[in-house]
Amino acid sequence: MAISPESFHVIGGIDTHKDTHAVAAISATGECLGTAQFNTTPTGYRNLLTWLRGFGVLLRIGIEGTGSYGAGLTRYLRSEGVDLVEVIRPKRAWRRRRGKSDPTDAEAAARAALSGEASGTPKGPGWPDRSNSTPAPDPPFSAARPDASLQSASSSD
Repeated sequence: MAISPESFHVIGGIDTHKDTHAVAAISATGECLGTAQFNTTPTGYRNLLTWLRGFGVLLRIGIEGTGSYGAGLTRYLRSEGVDLVEVIRPKRAWRRRRGKSDPTDAEAAARAALSGEASGTPKGPGWPDRSNSTPAPDPPFSAARPDASLQSASSSD
């Protein structure tokens, strides 16, 4: 009996960059289903999501760099109702074993999302929400930087 895409659960991982995003899809059991790269344009974002959903039911995506190069993609995926988690850069030991490449970083992001290791809320508009907080006052100028004339006078004694 063949498995239909509708019953197959998929986790995505994305390593973000300025011009392209590297993407990996893994199964809920951890099997790597594929990797690809997509442009950082609205069309690229749509193609990326369509590609991931082509493997089955998309459970969640782990994204590295949601506050910088991945900000636009994060906004798009949120608008599409995708469950997202923030992923930190892969651990050095994992990178030494697997080698450094964008596809392996994307796969590591997917694995971190699958395992629950990546569980942070992605950065995005309003992050962090400081609407109800009062910023700490700046220290007085004299406390932050002592008067230079006093320093030179005391050092010449």
